[in-house]
Amino acid sequence: MWIGWIEFDLLLGDVHSLKEKRSVVRPLVAEVRRRFDVSVAEVDHQDLHRRAGLGVGLVGADRAHLVSVLDGVEQFVAYRPELELLEARRRLISSED
Repeated sequence: MWIGWIEFDLLLGDVHSLKEKRSVVRPLVAEVRRRFDVSVAEVDHQDLHRRAGLGVGLVGADRAHLVSVLDGVEQFVAYRPELELLEARRRLISSED
């Protein structure tokens, strides 16, 4: 069994309140969840209106599948015009580790 996750540090574009932040982050979270069938949540910077931290995780039988899915998620998030990807941190572990 393999467990993989990626954490994103995001800078949001033209956002001036936490309410506007939700209108950017919620659709992004929903689309990542729907498109890639992964668990995703806002995990950091909840009190800042121009920053967001997202965590995406999944479990699979082989490492190659996890790498492929996490690559797709990272590309999808990186090319969103309404935000800037500041950092992406990724980790993969095996149940045999």
